[in-house]
Amino acid sequence: MPVLTDISTIRALCAKHDFALSKGFGQNFIVNPGICPRIAEAAGIGPGWGVLEIGPGIGVLTEQLAKRADKVVAVEVDKRLPALLAETLADYDNVKIVLEDVLKVDLKALLAAEFGQMPVAVCANLPYYITSPILMRLLEEKLPIQNITVMVQREAAQRLCAAPGTREAGAISYAVDYYAQPRLLFTVQPGSFYPPPKVTSAVIQLAVRQAPPVQPAGGDEAGLFRLVRAAFCQRRKTAANAVASGLNLPKAEVTAALAAAGLDTRARPEQLTLPDFCALQTALAAQSN
Repeated sequence: MPVLTDISTIRALCAKHDFALSKGFGQNFIVNPGICPRIAEAAGIGPGWGVLEIGPGIGVLTEQLAKRADKVVAVEVDKRLPALLAETLADYDNVKIVLEDVLKVDLKALLAAEFGQMPVAVCANLPYYITSPILMRLLEEKLPIQNITVMVQREAAQRLCAAPGTREAGAISYAVDYYAQPRLLFTVQPGSFYPPPKVTSAVIQLAVRQAPPVQPAGGDEAGLFRLVRAAFCQRRKTAANAVASGLNLPKAEVTAALAAAGLDTRARPEQLTLPDFCALQTALAAQSN
């Protein structure tokens, strides 16, 4: 079995399979041998578990997952990689490569067909340019997964894990907090990759909630997050100004709704918590009825 974190091995494998790393796919392979075992251990997987991996690359993380879980299904969009993976993962009969775009494949059907009633975790070294769309798809579709343990750009990790109502939070922080309990596990330096990226990375884990911590007005989740996004589109303004502009509402109406919800009419978006936004949503809905 080749040592997949060895740069000379990676180069030899790439040459053998006529494979060149693609910037378009955000391919940076992990060469620090300590990283993937830490990710796999953090996922809490073991016998009886299934794992969905996104973007297996040459199989460095896949190998660690396969050693622990009963089954690993790796979704890969790059059509050049399955032949290479067939070689690097030849020792593991519990790995299946699915050649699909994770943003387009029917994930509910895939998980049901591959894992049945097994507890499922998601693990990945995510392409940084599509981190948010992938994570939000995994969360919004309310898939039967226990947790998501992924490597992302450090700045994205900090925003994803920021507590709503704090200065570091953005619109996505509220969405993540609605669906999961996030935490930043550890950072990873550029030298841990081949080729090294220009940014520091971080591994985060999202423990998927069984139920959201708040109830949107009328059960309208989409409406709640439209409100949050509107507020953060102009985060330097007051929430009243930003929401009025973002949702094309009279400022007086938004100010009145903030007051009716018991909120500071001069508050900035990052000062509002998730329950605050739900209260504002409810007050705005009451005004329109």
